[in-house]
Amino acid sequence: MRAIQGLLPEHLWRYFEEVSQIPRESGKEDRIRDYLVNMADRLSLEYRIDSAGNVLVLKDGTPGTKPLILQAHMDMVCEKDMDTLHDFNTDPIRLVRDGKWIKADGTTLGADNGIGMAAMLAIMEETSLVHPSLELLFTIEEETGLTGAYMLTDSFITGKTLINLDSEDDDTLYIGCAGGRDTDITMDLALSNPIQGHVPAEISITGLKGGHSGLDIHKGRGNAIKLLNRFMKSIKESIPYHLATLEGGTKHNAIPRDARAVVYIKEENIPGLFDAIDQWNSTLSQELHGIEDFVSLKLTKDVPAPEKVILPEDTDKILTMISILPHGVVNLNESVDNMVITSTNLAICSVEGTRFKLATNQRSVYSSSIQDVSDMVKSIGWVMGAQVTQHHDYPAWKPNFESETLRMAKQAYESLYGKPPLVKLIHAGLECAVIGQNITDMDMISLGPTVEQAHSPSERVDIDSVTRMWDYLIALLKTMAGT
Repeated sequence: MRAIQGLLPEHLWRYFEEVSQIPRESGKEDRIRDYLVNMADRLSLEYRIDSAGNVLVLKDGTPGTKPLILQAHMDMVCEKDMDTLHDFNTDPIRLVRDGKWIKADGTTLGADNGIGMAAMLAIMEETSLVHPSLELLFTIEEETGLTGAYMLTDSFITGKTLINLDSEDDDTLYIGCAGGRDTDITMDLALSNPIQGHVPAEISITGLKGGHSGLDIHKGRGNAIKLLNRFMKSIKESIPYHLATLEGGTKHNAIPRDARAVVYIKEENIPGLFDAIDQWNSTLSQELHGIEDFVSLKLTKDVPAPEKVILPEDTDKILTMISILPHGVVNLNESVDNMVITSTNLAICSVEGTRFKLATNQRSVYSSSIQDVSDMVKSIGWVMGAQVTQHHDYPAWKPNFESETLRMAKQAYESLYGKPPLVKLIHAGLECAVIGQNITDMDMISLGPTVEQAHSPSERVDIDSVTRMWDYLIALLKTMAGT
């Protein structure tokens, strides 16, 4: 049976299933763009494509209404479990129904932002809805730098009111978001041949939840790179080894779930290493009980290994740098529902030839705090003799509590559900921030269904919340049409 069989609204879920069949990793949106254009053609709707590859579909509405922009992004974060065989360039996402949730089979689901796209496609198809004139905007490369949003111009879109469909709590309207920056560190390494009599072994950590580096950063989840590094430091004196490689994480905006180190070690020290790993697994079970119940450190012998090892002094620099680099919440506001204000994510590490690379991401609602924490990361890199680059800056979206769109959105929600929606700022980057920076006088809100653990293979969307989001969106469109 199809995972979406019997789910309502039928056309929204049908479109989500179709979108899920199309590979759409960031930077590879050609096929999903072709699908959107073909759909507009089939429905006899005018469309245009800008130089970035964003798609805008136009749909007439109630005569005399000002155009309303509905917006979602085409791309998705592509993450998979280590034991999952999946090629994101060619394979469809396999949908699975799990009780009240839809998830994927061992990969990210792409509900971020596939549900938003599906809702817009369903609106394109509907002929009985009451709505203002619509500009349905599908943007590119949101997940890797908000590229499509940065390249928008007011000659491409004409509306001044925008509803972004990329947030992840169905009872909440978002009216602001954090800004961010990537800070990357590169350190040159000295290498040598392995010592004779030493054998290669892999130490890996798996089973962590990972998650979105903004939305999940306050949940105390384990960082695979930090945890593996901690273990490697703890055994360095008692069980000497020579580090050949250390790698973990895949995306700036995801908390790393897996990491691995390959070392050369004396054969006679292997039993002691097994014992140390057993003890460390007990420690992790205690420290992360109820948070990361499936975390596991494992030793694998006789693995393929690099032909060179890193000199001990550079190994010490790597372990020290990872140890002192910050990760997690930097500060929060207790007076506003413990809202995260500033955070940093130690996201990716790798050995590439004679270089060790680290990627980090900082977020805050204040540009001054982004500067402060990214300077901290930069200073640590410099002290360790590394090169540091900072890039992919994106602005915060400052809230407008007097917004007319917010007023109508609250009115429609309360009329539908008999209670007001929550109104919040989100600790993640939304395209609203960039769109509002580039195009003046935009009045914006963001809404969406309930999505959990985005940017990880545990991503899932609440089925009933999709129905609620749809009902609310249709009610809001009717309100904004003045009827």
